[in-house]
Amino acid sequence: MAGAELPVFGPGQDVLLVDGTPVAALAVARTAAERRKGLLKTSAVEGALWITKCPSVHMVGMRYPIDVAVLDRDGVVLHVATLRPTWGMTRIRLRARDTVETGAGRLAEWGVRVGCRLKIAPG
Repeated sequence: MAGAELPVFGPGQDVLLVDGTPVAALAVARTAAERRKGLLKTSAVEGALWITKCPSVHMVGMRYPIDVAVLDRDGVVLHVATLRPTWGMTRIRLRARDTVETGAGRLAEWGVRVGCRLKIAPG
């Protein structure tokens, strides 16, 4: 549909915890279809998106910058980056398992850094 506005992604039904502290509404992409879609065809993200079984992400087709945290199997942050539309991506890291995506600047606001533990809490 030409000229149609893209929707805002979120908020999800769960809660993102950073070192045990709730920081944002969280959607979780668990299926292959949900993981493939991610934040594509959205204009912004409200809260965050946790993508399971996703050790790396790319920005092809994205329209806005995002923050990304790459996590190990225990939710420990291995890498944090801000990615720009069309050219940004994360490289696959040893031990990486999941990825959390949110609006640019949010991870810093929430105190997310390498070594933090992120967790999904029911909403």
